[in-house]
Amino acid sequence: MTLRKYLVLLSVVIFGSIGDTMLARGMKDVGAIDIHHVSHVFTALSNPWVIFGIFCLLGFMSSYMTALSFADLTYVLPATALGYVFMALLSRFWLHEHISLLRWLGIALITAGVGLVAGGPSRTEHPPTSVSGPKAVQERV
Repeated sequence: MTLRKYLVLLSVVIFGSIGDTMLARGMKDVGAIDIHHVSHVFTALSNPWVIFGIFCLLGFMSSYMTALSFADLTYVLPATALGYVFMALLSRFWLHEHISLLRWLGIALITAGVGLVAGGPSRTEHPPTSVSGPKAVQERV
């Protein structure tokens, strides 16, 4: 994998974590929204933290789609799981949330699992086929 591809994966982690954290911050300002007052969702869309969170999550989605264009889902998804660590750190130090020891243990287990999966190739190798037609064109792209 090239440096550019690692930067795409890093941007998935950063945009996703920051976007979710900003949404959480904004929704704490807005308050609870229940099924009987769905119109409060539109009120939430006027909160600057929610707006910035949505833009970060749009960056996450475009980075995620880019990563899936050059690597298998079984590689990209575990690589993005490192976002749990980053999000927990943001939640703890920026939102001042309490994170229990059991949750930190869970985050450590996720990180260890990512370490086990990350050693594999980013793209599964498939044996060449002699297919003609539209499917062959898709495979060459």
